[in-house]
Amino acid sequence: MKKDIVNIKSCLQPAPKVLVSCRDKSGKNNALAVAYCSNCSYAPPMVMVGIVPSRFSYHMIKDTGCFVVNLVSDDQKAMFDYLGSYSGRDEDKLAKLGASVADGEKVNAPLLTDCPVNIECTVVDSIVTGSHEMFVGKVEVVHANSDLINEKGEIDFTRINLL
Repeated sequence: MKKDIVNIKSCLQPAPKVLVSCRDKSGKNNALAVAYCSNCSYAPPMVMVGIVPSRFSYHMIKDTGCFVVNLVSDDQKAMFDYLGSYSGRDEDKLAKLGASVADGEKVNAPLLTDCPVNIECTVVDSIVTGSHEMFVGKVEVVHANSDLINEKGEIDFTRINLL
């Protein structure tokens, strides 16, 4: 089969679509759409999110050392698109959307409670990889809608239509 050179940005697909929520030291909440997100350790559980330093949420996470990864279902595409298209510098995006939020149990960052899964994380390391800084977050606690949890206490991802 003939191979062609392709745009490098598209080399790993599908990329997860998540919303990362955070709070600044004065208590202002924000959330942004993130495409660079993955597991990076299972013992201890850790995830990694990549955020461009020019993003409003970047300095919130740098300053507070925590964030929440919120998994997005396909019926939340409008919320995902909005949070990925506008800046918290200009408006309170969560209030404008009427998004339901709750305080994290272990970290000082908001959970987007309309999302089916929320993963509270404490930053343990970061690395600048070029356009993004990859924040490595130790998973402190995972919240999931009760109808998504199987008899072993695990998330049954077949029950979620992820975006």
